[in-house]
Amino acid sequence: HNRHQQQELVGPKGPIFATAKIAGIMAAKNTSNLIPLCHPLPLDQVQIDIQLEQQIGTDKNSSSPTGVVTIECTCRVHHKTGVEMEALTGATVAALTIYDMTKAVSHEICITDTKLISKTGGKRKVG
Repeated sequence: HNRHQQQELVGPKGPIFATAKIAGIMAAKNTSNLIPLCHPLPLDQVQIDIQLEQQIGTDKNSSSPTGVVTIECTCRVHHKTGVEMEALTGATVAALTIYDMTKAVSHEICITDTKLISKTGGKRKVG
């Protein structure tokens, strides 16, 4: 079940958010192949939530659509190490996928504020 009613956007390459979710999940599961010295982990869960925070409008200075999308990636594992790298990788690759699927409309897309919101377990708790 979704926390929020998800709004899907469809671009020339297909459903943008659904594709970004799949990409983010795949990336989280493959983090150890992407980041040197990152241990492979048997993830129990990867969940990507994508929310359109501001309705798409049009920029005053151009005809490009504008909007703000928030991506949250939650990873869970029963292991002695944390999964923050997997969560950050999943969210980042989901954002890059949205960029890739919307760049035909505008190259002014900006990916910002990738950060760890919370972490429990492992050596240190965050948030």
